[in-house]
Amino acid sequence: MGIRNILLNLPEVAAPTEKRLPFNTKLKWTAIVLLLFFILGLVPIFGLGANSLAQFQFLSLILGAEFGSIISLGIGPIVTASILLQLLNGSGVVKFDLKSAEGKRLFQGVQKGLALLFVVFEAAVYVFAGGLAPAPGHGPMLIIFQLILGGIMIILMDEVVSKWGFGQGVSLFIAAGVSKEIIVRLLSPLSTSGNLAFISGEAPIGALLSVFYFLAAGDLREVAYNLTAILATALVFVIVVYAQAMKVEVPLSFGRIRGHGIRWPLAFIYTSNIPVILTAALLANIQLWARLLESRGIPFLGTFDSSGIGISGLAAWVSSPNIVGNLVRGVIQPIDFARAAVYAAFLMIGAMIFSMFWVKTSGMDARSQAAKMMQYGLQIPGFRRDERVLESLLNRYIPALTILGGLTVGFLAAAADVSGALTSGTGLLLAVMIIYRLYEEIAQQHALDMNPMLRKFMEK
Repeated sequence: MGIRNILLNLPEVAAPTEKRLPFNTKLKWTAIVLLLFFILGLVPIFGLGANSLAQFQFLSLILGAEFGSIISLGIGPIVTASILLQLLNGSGVVKFDLKSAEGKRLFQGVQKGLALLFVVFEAAVYVFAGGLAPAPGHGPMLIIFQLILGGIMIILMDEVVSKWGFGQGVSLFIAAGVSKEIIVRLLSPLSTSGNLAFISGEAPIGALLSVFYFLAAGDLREVAYNLTAILATALVFVIVVYAQAMKVEVPLSFGRIRGHGIRWPLAFIYTSNIPVILTAALLANIQLWARLLESRGIPFLGTFDSSGIGISGLAAWVSSPNIVGNLVRGVIQPIDFARAAVYAAFLMIGAMIFSMFWVKTSGMDARSQAAKMMQYGLQIPGFRRDERVLESLLNRYIPALTILGGLTVGFLAAAADVSGALTSGTGLLLAVMIIYRLYEEIAQQHALDMNPMLRKFMEK
């Protein structure tokens, strides 16, 4: 009973008293949190020595982290807690009454309590496993304390965005990190050594500038490689936006107003990006654990090369090879196709499973949606007004959309990863879906109270 009271009364960000926050208020808090997120990513850990995680840039994008900074844990503890709780709830080991207010509060309290535990646990693992080692003369507890502080700040910032801003903080941090990475990979004039490329004579990091550099050098293979990366990024963007826009529309009518009806949209990717976030974070955690174990001389989960790519064990099979890039450079190996197939299977099956769990725990199942429609006074044309009738109709669509949407988003993530896009394919997929969902939310909920110039842009 004491633990239950603690979980129900954990410190939290106060929710707004208004039922509907104005556009400017949401925009202000979202911008503040984003600015704070970027600033914290530039704050180095005091007393840090070796940073073995620095090479895992693609993992930092999925985890919304900046390894070596105070937010090195990123959203990892939040997502790990969500994965564990969904597995326990979905399997029936732990049951929450998500229809009652107290049940929802308890679920949220347990999730936050687990997230805080994982903050402490992951901070200790990162340090004692050698991922973030203290410099000589500094103890490990100093590093752990800073990581815990950063982890708690990420949890609170996630709450601020969820209650006062647009979307969810977890999604926003991923989109912010990926967007920054794309800009750097596309336009950065610096070389890998940190010098201005055209002064030092080295190739620039930015793919667009690299095209001109290698054209001048006469290296057409590298020109093709960089152009392929740019085109793959644009193609992924277009395909994901198209898939996000696909919907199934259920015809409904207002019971008390004859002749008036609407079409209730059910997105094809029904559970949006949440399942692939959870799946990608799970795979990222596996690779991090594998790297940390390898650094301690226990390569139980596999080994990595100097660039941080898994080359043996499970680590090799849960990381994606750059199929398109390797083909262009002529270094493709038959094993790369097998690894790509296994990686795609991991993402698709994982996204499908988490999609089914998410529908049950987030109130997106047929019964919850039917109850919501009843509250709006909607019914099926030609049928009596009964929640069971609505639920029966929705059961024709929602289970199928849950499974097909999960498989589709997993496949798109895998295809984006093997295409050799400018950044992590999964991260790019997530960023596009997150930004598109934010666009839809803003356009639907704030069409009247936003700036007139911005309204014109959103309506295009």
